[in-house]
Amino acid sequence: MDQNKLWTKAVEFHGHECGGLAIGFKAALYAIELLDLKFSADEQVVCISENDACGVDAIQVLLGCSVGKGNLLFHMAGKQAFSFYNRNNGKSVRLILKKRPHEMTREESLVYYKNLEPKEMFDVMDVRIELPEQARFFDSYNCESCGETTGSNWIRIQQGKKLCIDCYAAYDRFKV
Repeated sequence: MDQNKLWTKAVEFHGHECGGLAIGFKAALYAIELLDLKFSADEQVVCISENDACGVDAIQVLLGCSVGKGNLLFHMAGKQAFSFYNRNNGKSVRLILKKRPHEMTREESLVYYKNLEPKEMFDVMDVRIELPEQARFFDSYNCESCGETTGSNWIRIQQGKKLCIDCYAAYDRFKV
């Protein structure tokens, strides 16, 4: 699919054009080039985003990474940085957005990022985070307080009862 059609698809998914969407779009294109990626039907491609901003939507559209599939993960650091992994060939890369000129309007930012080549936008580094394991399936339990079904990995035991994290009263003697 050509880049114009992919951009249109990303904009339709996201809801509007913006510089942030362009950042994720170019990051995904660069990752495709560097790691020989294809759209991920399952968990062949993994993205760890260090932000939860607009660009993540373009990554979902272009690469098939999603929270529900378990191949879109967040390591919230407030950075325009993305780590991409190709499980099929073992390649990985971390892309960090380079600094841009200051004091741009939203419109200027969109034009600026749309007109740059991905290699002009990102510093390429080795990944900092090891490739996460594939998503697991967990048994479910009913919380013995609210009765809602919760995955076993989220259940906490308190006074002999299985509780969801909403009903569990965390113990912290230093809580202010």
